[in-house]
Amino acid sequence: MGGIKIGQGAPKAVPIITVTVEDVLRAGSIQNFQRKPQNTALAALNVNVSISADDDFNIIDLPHEYATVQSKPGTPIHGVSAGINVWNPHVGNEGEMSISQIWVASGQYEFGNLNTIEVGWQVYPRLYRDSKTHLFVYWTADAYRSTGCYNLRCPGFVQVYEEIIVGSILNLVSTISGQQYESLIQVYKDRNTGDWWLAIGAEGTKVGYWPASLFTTLRDSAEEVQWGGEITDTKLDGAHTATEMGSNRFAQEGYAKASYFRQLHVMDSNNVYNLPTDTTIRIDNANCYNLDLGYTLDFLSVHFFYGGPGNNANCP
Repeated sequence: MGGIKIGQGAPKAVPIITVTVEDVLRAGSIQNFQRKPQNTALAALNVNVSISADDDFNIIDLPHEYATVQSKPGTPIHGVSAGINVWNPHVGNEGEMSISQIWVASGQYEFGNLNTIEVGWQVYPRLYRDSKTHLFVYWTADAYRSTGCYNLRCPGFVQVYEEIIVGSILNLVSTISGQQYESLIQVYKDRNTGDWWLAIGAEGTKVGYWPASLFTTLRDSAEEVQWGGEITDTKLDGAHTATEMGSNRFAQEGYAKASYFRQLHVMDSNNVYNLPTDTTIRIDNANCYNLDLGYTLDFLSVHFFYGGPGNNANCP
């Protein structure tokens, strides 16, 4: 996909997303490729919500845990961007997931008018029938109640670029103390149509868009954006899950060990990218997963390291 390989300095190479024959055959058709049951919530705004499902999924309530950075500047937001380090974390069991993503949001969950656009990578065995890392998109226009879905499961996200298909496998993933890979992701509002576009890679390749007509509170602009990691926990045997976030290493281990988001930017109503302001950090359980926000003058710029192993001696 539109990712880049990073050495100790500048980006050097571009990894590829692939769609296998098995992916399509498993889905039944290219139209059904990697569709997901409606209403699976990503709980972007500090709430724990239910995962609801159809024939292939059980209806379950799972705790969500987050390590995220939020920017809520109090002025209209028209876009967001970041480089997201790509890993393949272990997921404790099929019903759990590990996600690294960007959220674009407006409205309030408790009033049922929360609108979100969400994009990043995830490991979710129940959805994809494998333990690989996948590019994903998601949206909702009513706080995950009856609208929205992952990838191409329902009418919503419009795929326009055939070489980067949402739901596809990310072939190249980072390794501890080894080569680092990332995906450069932008979500931004078209000033003429009002649609929200997804662009990937250093060239800003337009992959697809969410029509403005899908949304209510997000139709004109966003109120906040978030970057970070999320996991779900089935609490099997009463213990915390061993599902990993990011690389499975804590933030303090730094580059090439802990996962990162770098070059965080927020687009204003003039379609100009700025450094994020009015930021807050959310860490639900620092003994399991944590986050360290920083700023440097090198290729990282505004960035954070985040993640963790889940279950450990301090996270029983």
